[in-house]
Amino acid sequence: MAPGDLQEVLAGIKPSDHARHPDLLVGLERADDAAVYRISPDVAIVETVDFFPPVVDDAYTWGAVAAANAMSDVYAMGGQVMFALAVAGFPRDMPKTIVAEVFRGGADKVAEAGGVIAGGHTVVDNEPKYGLCVTGRVHPDRIFVKGGLRPGDRLFLSKPLGTGVITTAGKNDKTSADVLDGAVRSMLRLNRVAAEVAAGCDVRGATDITGFGLLGHAGEMVEASGFGLRISASRLPLLSGALALAEGENFSGGMKRNRRYVEGVFGSRLTIAVDVAPPLVGLLFEAETSGGLLFSVGPNHASRVSDEFARRGESCWEIGEVLPERAIRVSR
Repeated sequence: MAPGDLQEVLAGIKPSDHARHPDLLVGLERADDAAVYRISPDVAIVETVDFFPPVVDDAYTWGAVAAANAMSDVYAMGGQVMFALAVAGFPRDMPKTIVAEVFRGGADKVAEAGGVIAGGHTVVDNEPKYGLCVTGRVHPDRIFVKGGLRPGDRLFLSKPLGTGVITTAGKNDKTSADVLDGAVRSMLRLNRVAAEVAAGCDVRGATDITGFGLLGHAGEMVEASGFGLRISASRLPLLSGALALAEGENFSGGMKRNRRYVEGVFGSRLTIAVDVAPPLVGLLFEAETSGGLLFSVGPNHASRVSDEFARRGESCWEIGEVLPERAIRVSR
């Protein structure tokens, strides 16, 4: 659902006294990427669910991407994946070999994360869907939350933007195989390393970039923390081919919905410099699949973040900073 629609639906759901249980550390009262429930002084359970229709043609790859996307919410809370239950719907006449490949892709990706598929549930559905209900664990004192931003923090992004515009173009045969392959490789990369590095660098606030786009999820962090973000558009990493496809208006429907929502919530508190090109502005709002972690650390840890990512063989980009005022400022 679009962020505004989801907010409207959930507005009538008031947390019950049971939902205010002292061991429910993150729930409806403080919406975040996953629920967190403490089971001992040293261990809390992280619980999340995510599923969606195919984003690529290959069944195995779709299953693996969907699994990586679902597990990303555990990493966005600073957790480690333990096990998962598959959630799926397939047309009655879909060949069983294709269904098996979807499940195999998901299982292999969960195994890569150090977890295991423990079961699941399927239904008959005319539009195929697949995803996971993921269980992870985290120390109760080391949970990442969206509301952890502090003024002066440095802001980092662990994956390039562009999966949304590339997969949309791919569905319409408007992009090349190498551009699509680059997006697939990004979507398949787990946020495991990003979460581990962030935890070792005294992360303050964190979320993962998925359906609400970079500015949609950044806005959630701003509203949760009460502090703002300045993002430098020129520092944003983009997947190969993403900007050209954005210039060709190959955006998903989610981009416009995300933009309307963010502009409606923030109004004048959202400013985008006039010299930021419109296609790049669109990519700021475009929905992403299995995007990177967006997280902040104190300024004294900023250089360590880059060093640790390089040591682990992965990339990360410093894209901005945390402001004292509750706003989003995008500069060139």
